[in-house]
Amino acid sequence: MKNTFLVACAVVAMGLMAAPTPRAASAAVEKAFAKFWSASSPGDAEKAAADIVKSGVSFDDALAAFKHGRTYPANPAKGVVRLSHMIAGTEFAYMVDVPKTYTPAKKYQVRVQLHGGVGRPDAAPRGNGIGALAGVEQIYILPTAWADAEWWTDRQLQNLRWILDHVKRTYNVDENRVVLSGVSDGGTGTYYFSMRDTTPFASFLPLNGAIAVLRSSNVALDGELYMQNLLNKPFFIVNGGRDPLYPTTLVEPYINQMKQGGVELMYLPQPDAVHNTVWWPEVKDTYETFVAAHPRNPYPDTLTWESDMTAGTNRAHWLVIDTLAPATTESAKLPDMNDLVSASTEPSFGIRSNGTRVTAVTAGSNADRFGIKPGDVISAIGPRQIPPPVDIIELLAIYDPGTPLALTVVRGNATIELKGTYQPASASRVTSYFAHRRPSGRVDLVRTGNTVTATTRGVGSFTLLLSPDVFDFLAPVKVVVDGKTVHDGVVKQDLATLARWAARDNDRTQLFGAELKVNVPR
Repeated sequence: MKNTFLVACAVVAMGLMAAPTPRAASAAVEKAFAKFWSASSPGDAEKAAADIVKSGVSFDDALAAFKHGRTYPANPAKGVVRLSHMIAGTEFAYMVDVPKTYTPAKKYQVRVQLHGGVGRPDAAPRGNGIGALAGVEQIYILPTAWADAEWWTDRQLQNLRWILDHVKRTYNVDENRVVLSGVSDGGTGTYYFSMRDTTPFASFLPLNGAIAVLRSSNVALDGELYMQNLLNKPFFIVNGGRDPLYPTTLVEPYINQMKQGGVELMYLPQPDAVHNTVWWPEVKDTYETFVAAHPRNPYPDTLTWESDMTAGTNRAHWLVIDTLAPATTESAKLPDMNDLVSASTEPSFGIRSNGTRVTAVTAGSNADRFGIKPGDVISAIGPRQIPPPVDIIELLAIYDPGTPLALTVVRGNATIELKGTYQPASASRVTSYFAHRRPSGRVDLVRTGNTVTATTRGVGSFTLLLSPDVFDFLAPVKVVVDGKTVHDGVVKQDLATLARWAARDNDRTQLFGAELKVNVPR
């Protein structure tokens, strides 16, 4: 029955009529799936998903159909195809470079290639297809950025999501072999996307880029960046030793931090190279071998994701952060690649802060003994009122150890006074790669069979998306959050959830049969 159903859906999607058979899908099912496959956007597909739910199709048959996917056009445009679309009244041009030998009968690897020089005012596309940076046979997507829409903006997050979705509706894309690469500013852009939108990509391949650029006060980037998010995907990195913009001496401290933090990466420095890609013929085969060896796992067993909840960046694969909450004292123990630990020591009160707002408190520290909590705003020390921009850590450092202090703290709608003795401990100096000005939340996940263990910081609730490919829906699903069991029971498969996420992701290999809402215990 399932095979007959898939054939029927495929025939309907091609605009033909299937010969009626006793075991064929009903007309309502065929019509609903035909509408779903012909949708031009995730929004339209989600509307069609409602008809699938109403059609009477079983969960198993729907799952099989979503895995099978649409029937692709037999003769789509090939070669360099120039296209554009609109975002909030602005035209975003892009190119798709399709092999002349393309056939819808096979899945194709995709490389999204970001160009350099994004400070130019011209919004016209650059070049004519992939050109000299071509690799193995694949589809190349070449979006455009310019001064008003640089790679490190929410507009480009939206742009790449739209383009990739559109290409997947036209060409037979291997969803687990979509990589993001770029040169110069485009290479820097790959770092930005890896920390904001990891889900669609198998790996990130920055060439002549520099994560240090994203720290510059001259770069107006959207949203907050969290280096721990780099852990989710492998990196292939090339930089030139004589590059006048981003030499290896500039980028290697960041690469070393990534290595020490556990990021899987291959770094190929080119000692004599300047700011160009003359080395590509020698590097190309190694680059493509790396891509081939690192397909995307749509359901990774381990995830770490932190988000400021802007621009739809609160999701990583099967994790969605729903709400934030004040961080607890214990959450400060989470390792964080954003922390640069110096060999030198300094007096430590035991807090991390942004101005006068406390973002983290070390358990057992001087600050913890005062009663300070993450989220507190220290508005005064004794009679001294403190303006919000003042760095509270630097201000505390003017007091001698052993000094009695009265700290005025704003906690929510309450103002309280905390008294104690300033007695800082000696600790390694810790600086942050990226300053964080907004509240954020982080969840670290480990899945072992039907058991999910989560460690959180600053999160009030999150959702686990459960796939029939990795979870046994006949057995209980156990979820342990911050050491406490919050769920232990069978989760029912839900057709509406399956269809909704199939519409949103447009991805045959990443399908979810249930949502499990989780409230973080306080």
